[in-house]
Amino acid sequence: MEAIIFTKDQFTELMARLDTIQKQINAKVDPKKETFLDNQEFLLHLKISKRTAQSWRDEGKISFSQVGNKIYYKLSDVEKLMQENYNKAFKSR
Repeated sequence: MEAIIFTKDQFTELMARLDTIQKQINAKVDPKKETFLDNQEFLLHLKISKRTAQSWRDEGKISFSQVGNKIYYKLSDVEKLMQENYNKAFKSR
């Protein structure tokens, strides 16, 4: 095994660079900003009709926001809906 020796200045510079890299990584890992889908994106994403989306909203299956006539869904709510309705494959014998 080979030993590498740094001067104090070199070590300080290396640590400063590592801190910079850590800050950049943390900035990218910070809680993601919520993404919203409009109604059309929601319909295309799940391959459903407008009527089905309306039924799901009326039944409280999916949360939504409405601004004027425009309807939006949080991507996290769409993922939650899909996860809650996920059925595991049956074990085959």
